Amino acid sequence: MRIQVAIIGAGPAGLLLGQLLHAYGIENIILERKNRAYVLARIRAGVLEQGTVSLLEEVGVAERLHREGLIHDGIELAFGGARHRIDMKQATGGKTVTIYGQTEVTRDLMDARDRIGLKTVYEADDVTLHDFDGKRPRVRYVKDGTTHEIECDFIAGCDGFHGVSRQSVTADAIRIFERVYPFGWLGILSETPPVSEELIYANHERGFALCSMRSHTRSRYYVQCSLDDHADHWSDDKFWDELKRRLDPEAVDRLVTGPSIEKSIAPLRSFVAEPMRFGRLFLAGDAAHIVPPTGAKGLNLAASDVHYLATALRELYSEKSEAGIGSYSQRALARVWKAERFSWWMTSILHRFPDTDDFSARIQNAELNYLVSSKAATAALSENYVGLPY
Repeated sequence: MRIQVAIIGAGPAGLLLGQLLHAYGIENIILERKNRAYVLARIRAGVLEQGTVSLLEEVGVAERLHREGLIHDGIELAFGGARHRIDMKQATGGKTVTIYGQTEVTRDLMDARDRIGLKTVYEADDVTLHDFDGKRPRVRYVKDGTTHEIECDFIAGCDGFHGVSRQSVTADAIRIFERVYPFGWLGILSETPPVSEELIYANHERGFALCSMRSHTRSRYYVQCSLDDHADHWSDDKFWDELKRRLDPEAVDRLVTGPSIEKSIAPLRSFVAEPMRFGRLFLAGDAAHIVPPTGAKGLNLAASDVHYLATALRELYSEKSEAGIGSYSQRALARVWKAERFSWWMTSILHRFPDTDDFSARIQNAELNYLVSSKAATAALSENYVGLPY
């Protein structure tokens, strides 16, 4: 089989890239190691920047998002027993974020791809990448016991942190930057109305807490926990009791509890691989970088990556210009590192670290007080949260 672009991974990064390339007249195929149901079962974040929403609009998959998504003008920071609202819309001249689950984004992109008949191979086993440092890259995979080979112009590695794409690069060609945080997030999903109309980020002496949502009737809550903890150790009652200890009295009074429909612990890490281009192989999304979820940047960074990559490939095929693919890694990484900084900063001011002593706690409190009382500080947080320009 011969095609212009082979995309590895059918998560939101690979699917969005496939839709953008199709819109630009560029042939593509997607290979996914898991089945469709497994991909859709992944529970992930759902705070979309305006840039991400615009990309989904560009490829015609934003109708359900606009119908069901929740537009948020701000967030709330809770510390010292009180909540403080950050009006991001006012601070950024009208920008907002949209609450819409990553699972729903993935489903919409899958459905759009099916409607126009683009090929996605699910349960593609033993995927291997070949000759991407030359002019004729190849991808091999096994499907139902038969080995297949795809010849292509380019390979896009959108297969996540544990995928084969980054692992196919020789160690001497790539540099890794990483910070693993000494705690995780215990999260539950429940069929309960959200405790607040906007997200609540709480700094508390017992640890961080986050009150989020997926819809008007489905809530997502998190509490900071130790890395050696296990979700099975937490009954629903134990979780709700701990969450209440970390919230302000008004939120506790409004909190509606109920059975969890999903419960898990996620470790936190910052990770960047440089560069993001290796000959005719490009990395995008979690294959190239991970951010702690505190800043809500993971899915949005994947979207900006594929925007840069799709634009670069369009310039190559339609204008015969290699400038875009030549600068892809530099342009993507410039935005990645800004998001890494913001996510690291949010994590550092909201969590209790093992070495957080009384002095450090006072510094955190002073930082948060400054943040909610300074227009300049509020603007800086807001412009990063709603998304820096591409």
